[in-house]
Amino acid sequence: MNHTFAMNYIKRDIYLERLINRMHNGMVKILTGPRRSGKSWLLSRIFTDYLLDNGVNDSQIIHISFDMDDEGNQAQLLGYDSLKEYLYSRITDGDLKYYVMLDEVQEVEGFERIVNGLAAKDNVDVYVTGSNSHYLSSDINTIFRGRGDEVRVWPLSFKEFVQERDETIQELWQEYYTFGGMPALLNLRTSEQKVTYLQRLWRKVYIGDVIERNHLRNSAALEALADVLCSSIGSLTNPTRMSNTMQSVLHVKATSETVTAHIGHLVDAYLFEGAPRYNIKGRKYFESIKKYYSVDIGLRNARLNFRQQEITHIMENVIYNELRVRGFLVDVGVVELREHRDGKSLQVQYEVDFIASKGMEKYYIQSAYRLDTEEKRKQELRSLQKIDDSFHKIVVVGDDIVPYTDEQGITFIGVFYFLLKWQQ
Repeated sequence: MNHTFAMNYIKRDIYLERLINRMHNGMVKILTGPRRSGKSWLLSRIFTDYLLDNGVNDSQIIHISFDMDDEGNQAQLLGYDSLKEYLYSRITDGDLKYYVMLDEVQEVEGFERIVNGLAAKDNVDVYVTGSNSHYLSSDINTIFRGRGDEVRVWPLSFKEFVQERDETIQELWQEYYTFGGMPALLNLRTSEQKVTYLQRLWRKVYIGDVIERNHLRNSAALEALADVLCSSIGSLTNPTRMSNTMQSVLHVKATSETVTAHIGHLVDAYLFEGAPRYNIKGRKYFESIKKYYSVDIGLRNARLNFRQQEITHIMENVIYNELRVRGFLVDVGVVELREHRDGKSLQVQYEVDFIASKGMEKYYIQSAYRLDTEEKRKQELRSLQKIDDSFHKIVVVGDDIVPYTDEQGITFIGVFYFLLKWQQ
């Protein structure tokens, strides 16, 4: 049975804490992430409620949305002069702290001058959201004169998704790995409604936005590339290989240069991320070879009309996103060794799904949906056993097991434990 919930039941504590820790730091707080991932809700409801509960008066909170798909947007303030005049007319008391929140601020031409001017005032704390990194994330230091502080927001994690739900964990997991964590889905009752919503996001919001912002003429190549990226999650690839796939499978011609540019556009829109390949023993990156992951598994499935439902790749994508939500930088690893086989010395490679790093912490993580045969177990463990440093080694399995560590120091945990309880 499906249940529906208003968004204010979903606590997003990990992001609220990040905003609280950045209050009054003299910098512009920039919430980035794909459209419809909950950035505006985080500011307008969750963070605003926190401010009100802690003694801030409603008149001190100024929230404006420039999202053109938002029925409540304030289009009359899209002009530079009108926006500046309005904001400064609201900031009237030099002894009070004001909190200015601007959604999809890149829609305002010259927004950076207004934002930087506000941030320079001692009594103004500025928060902006944006869904295109070409205008925000990739140019934060330039646009905000070194005073930009980014908070990346993702669609709902599994831990957020299961809040206040009374279905079994297996039912919730199946719903999550099918439809993903876009927040608005919690207000839709049927599978048909969810499918329609996700596919509409692709057609009406994401693809259209990328085409418009980057002045693209060939939408067929962009859409074909999105299909290829969704089909190949968890697979090593490069622009040349993707160009060949687009031509041979989808019959769409695009040079590797065009593919490279379009990948950049889709990454800029926070729809995909590329995890670079790292040689663990050689301590170097492989140029251009990456694994790409979708920012939300439901969006990935919807793009493919729910045809390719391989749980192994889906679980790997969910694990990648969970690591990124927790603030890890993530590479995909390879262990290169010379081994003697049949009297010959051979160069062999063993793959490590993820190298997750945060500060001084590092984890080697394998996603292994099933370890049901001895051969499969050996295959998944081989790469971890070949790494001779002291960082943590973890295997995440699809079964709901009690976590344990084997005699070689490799820890095994179930995917539900990893997503809901794992403490790094």
